Amino acid sequence: MNAEVPERVQGIYQEVLRRNPGEGEFHQAVREVLESLAVVLDRHSEFSEMKTVERICEPERQIIFRVPWMDDRGEVQINRGFRVEFNSALGPYKGGLRFHPSVNLGIVKFLGFEQIFKNALTGMPIGGGKGGSDFDPKGRSDAEVMRFCQSFMTELYRHLGEYTDVPAGDIGVGAREIGYLFGQYKRITNRYESGVLTGKGLGWGGALVRTEATGYGAAFFAEAMMKVRGESFDGRRVVVSGSGNVAVYGIEKVHQLGGTVVACSDSSGYVVDEKGIDLDVLKQVKEVERGRIADYADRVASAQFVDGGSVWDVPCEVAIPSATQNELDGDAAAVLARNGCRYVVEGANMPATPSAVKVFRESGVAFAPGKAANAGGVATSALEMQQNASRDRWTFEHSEARLAEIMRDIHARCHETAEEYGSPGDLVLGANVAGFLQVAEAVHAHGLI
Repeated sequence: MNAEVPERVQGIYQEVLRRNPGEGEFHQAVREVLESLAVVLDRHSEFSEMKTVERICEPERQIIFRVPWMDDRGEVQINRGFRVEFNSALGPYKGGLRFHPSVNLGIVKFLGFEQIFKNALTGMPIGGGKGGSDFDPKGRSDAEVMRFCQSFMTELYRHLGEYTDVPAGDIGVGAREIGYLFGQYKRITNRYESGVLTGKGLGWGGALVRTEATGYGAAFFAEAMMKVRGESFDGRRVVVSGSGNVAVYGIEKVHQLGGTVVACSDSSGYVVDEKGIDLDVLKQVKEVERGRIADYADRVASAQFVDGGSVWDVPCEVAIPSATQNELDGDAAAVLARNGCRYVVEGANMPATPSAVKVFRESGVAFAPGKAANAGGVATSALEMQQNASRDRWTFEHSEARLAEIMRDIHARCHETAEEYGSPGDLVLGANVAGFLQVAEAVHAHGLI
């Protein structure tokens, strides 16, 4: 760790490494938080005495299970399922399910650990958790996805409940998967417990703005960052990585706020459209046809597709990485800084590597960590839970206004906490400290459990 980090925090980190070997992403997430917490431990001796940090770094429960299912050819497939119920000090465990070949215990623990602080920052009564499977829904038929989801939920259901653990979607888990999962939960429990899953369809308990929430929220957070500097999105060039749910709706809101998104990407490469990404075409390609980003360039005359390469080579003033973890490294960060980028806002979870964050700090680029900037998704999930509990349905306008208010409040908390703890403008420290303090106080209030 950094030389200036107190020895007691170094000891906590070394113990995390010892107890969780081979979980690189989890180690990275813990390290980033611990570096921010050194200043907190200097002020609050009770956190050291009660081993508060150590307790928060250890999940309350880790569930790993077999998921057998049969494909359309009649061949038996075996996947592995995970649910890490990390911390329930503030409310029921809340966090998405990710279906992707890369999913393993370390990835789920990294995401669940981040989720603790992200959920705390929303101000909503929700704890932190995460789950998923190494199942890949790409190229699978609806019938195969249904059979997998039913097998997955047949084991997981016993650990869920609207007052216990409330999953949502993540990479590879959209409205289709949530529908199959909810149907199996209802079938097994004989309860129409709407609040047990979020991201549901609008016709059966889903909330307006939930689909748009993470992307919209990142744009609202970026707007708040700019406002502190007396600036706005008006006329700004923006690059968004990815072309999934977060990217698509981040692009939509940036355009509404006056910016122009000139590039986006997928795993095959990226497109540059100097006129601004045509959202209707992008939605048709990605949401309807589930196609590749190259298909966008085939249909839009002003667009150019670049096979492979880095979308961060495209000059911009605002960058919103919205694809996956560790997608933006130190070299890419240096290119962004040289090309005049002034704001980086994480739409995905931990998309910037530690070396990239270091470059941004040294270059004076304003940087917003995912646990703050992309909290709009889980915040709106909590609003969905609220509506389910009261058997109510809010309008799109009311829901979006609540989301915008929550994101502005998160930015204000991070900004003010960074100043209070001696690092003005450091939103990484502000987010980590503000989230930790809220969770730590609840942990202490509940006793040694």
